[in-house]
Amino acid sequence: MSMETIQELFEHNLEDIYHAEHQLLDALDELEEHTDHDEIAQAFSEHREETHGHIDRLEEVFEMFGEPPEKEECEGIEGLIEEHEEFTSMDPSQEVMDYHNMAAAEKTEHYEIAAYGNLIPLADQLGMDEAADLLEQNLREEQDALDELKELTETFEMDAIPAE
Repeated sequence: MSMETIQELFEHNLEDIYHAEHQLLDALDELEEHTDHDEIAQAFSEHREETHGHIDRLEEVFEMFGEPPEKEECEGIEGLIEEHEEFTSMDPSQEVMDYHNMAAAEKTEHYEIAAYGNLIPLADQLGMDEAADLLEQNLREEQDALDELKELTETFEMDAIPAE
């Protein structure tokens, strides 16, 4: 398949983030399960609920094209999930695991922010103002989630993890 138009690029990227958001539902559930700190687990739970809203908005954007929602495998998110699974297999202490979970979630938020940040100008170029607004809403929620994770990371008790 050749990729020659803004619309084709937009649809490809939309399918990619749609797949990513679905993958993240399970990943956020796993992060919550493997986190011992209530505040961190709650942040993962809340973001999982927001992710359902992101998927709903993406489905609305697909409807604007008159296309059924389709997924394009998101290798970026797959890589982040695989990286986390490899780390988990190293049997880290709970404190190390909690910190790593926050770091993994931050990486994911950065990825999603970039994805939505790249989709919005494409929607604008296509004259899809309503779609751009929905994507902007997802972007703002991803930015808020990243800010919350950064706050949690900054207040994390690093003294609980041996330095060497």
